[in-house]
Amino acid sequence: MSTVNFDHISASQLLPEVQDAMIDAIRHNYGNPSSQNRFGEEAMEAIEKARMHVADLVHCKNPKEIVFTSGGTESINHAIKGVAFANAERGKHIVISNIEHNAVNRSVKRLAQMGYTVTSVSVNEKGRVDPDDIAKAITDETILVSVMHSNNEIGTIQPIEEIAKITKEKKVIFHSDAVDSVGVVPIDVQKLGVDLLSFASNPYYGPTGVGGLYIRRGISIWPIIDGGIQERNKRAGTENLVGIIGMGVAADLVAKHMDQRYANAKNLRDLLLRELPNYIDEYFVNGDPENVLPNLVSVAIKYIEGESIVLMLDDENYTVSTRSACATGSLRASHVLLSAGLSHADAQGTLVITPGIENTEEDIMGFLEALQGIVTSLRAISPLYQRPANI
Repeated sequence: MSTVNFDHISASQLLPEVQDAMIDAIRHNYGNPSSQNRFGEEAMEAIEKARMHVADLVHCKNPKEIVFTSGGTESINHAIKGVAFANAERGKHIVISNIEHNAVNRSVKRLAQMGYTVTSVSVNEKGRVDPDDIAKAITDETILVSVMHSNNEIGTIQPIEEIAKITKEKKVIFHSDAVDSVGVVPIDVQKLGVDLLSFASNPYYGPTGVGGLYIRRGISIWPIIDGGIQERNKRAGTENLVGIIGMGVAADLVAKHMDQRYANAKNLRDLLLRELPNYIDEYFVNGDPENVLPNLVSVAIKYIEGESIVLMLDDENYTVSTRSACATGSLRASHVLLSAGLSHADAQGTLVITPGIENTEEDIMGFLEALQGIVTSLRAISPLYQRPANI
C-alpha cells in the first residue's frame, strides 16, 4: 500500500506542470535577473510573468506590490520588523492575537528586546478574535496590528475585513499572515483591506523555499535584507529564479481551479467529520465549524497522546500531524490549543488532518478504519481511560 498523505499543511508534492516549468528553467533559463544582457532580460521577464500570476491569485491590481521572498517565515518577518523599524518614530506598540504562528510570535519577541511593547489579544473557544478586542488594544502608540487570516492548527478563519476597517479608521498598519489561506480559499487583498499579506508557494502545490509579501502602495516599510536593489529595493539578493517560476505556474493553476479544489477539499472534510463518530468516541473537533479552512480537521482524542497516534498511523501508511511542522520537537502543548481553552491533556491528544487534491473518499474511509484500531489499542493501555462497564 502506498502512503496516503493527510499532512498537506506541512508539505505537498509539486504539481507536474510546476515540475516541468522548473526543470525547463534549470536547463534553459539560468540568467541573473539583474544582469543587463540577453540572459538577464529573459530571467527578469520570467520573474515578472510569475509576479503577475501571483498578483492575480490574491487580486492585487498592481503586480509591483508583490515582493518575492524565501517563504512565509521571511515574509512575516519582513512585514513585522520592516514596519516596526520604519515607523519607530510614530510609536513602538504592536497588537497581535494569541494564536499567531511562531514567525509572528518570535518576531515581536525580538522587537520587545529592542524596546517595543506588544499586546496579545485572546481568542474565544473557537479560536476566533473579537474585532472589538483589537480596537480596545490599539493605543496612540500602536503602529501595527498583525492577525493571521487562518490558523494552521485549527483552521479558524479570522474576521479580517472587520479588523481592517478598525485599523484603517485608527490609521494603524494591518498585516495578515495568510500562508495557509492563499491558494486554499479565495483571497482578495482589496476586499480584505489589509496593508500587508504574507504567503508562501507550497500550500498550493508550488515549491518550498519561495514566498511572497503583498505591500500596499504607500506603506512605510524597511527591507530586512540589505544589499542590492532587487525587488524594487524591498528585498536584496539574487532572486530564486527557478522557485519563483514554479510559484508563478502553481499560482496560475490554482487560480483557474480554485472552485473545484475548494469543493473537493470541503467534500473530504465533511465526509471525515460525518463518519468519525462511527469509528471513535470521546473526541471533539477544534476550531470554528463555520469559519474554517476546507482542507483541515483538528480533532482532540481523549485519553491518549497525539504523537503516539501519528507514529502508529505512519506504520499504517497514513501521514498526519499533531501541530505546526515549525513547532515539531517541542514537548510543550500547542499555544494555539491552550489559547482556545483546551486542557494540556486534550491539547496533547490532538491530530491535524489535512487532505489534498490527490486524496479520495476511499482514502478517508481507510484512514478511519486504521484510526479506529489505533485508538482502541492505545486506550487499552492508557491509565486515563475508563472502559465502559459492558466491555
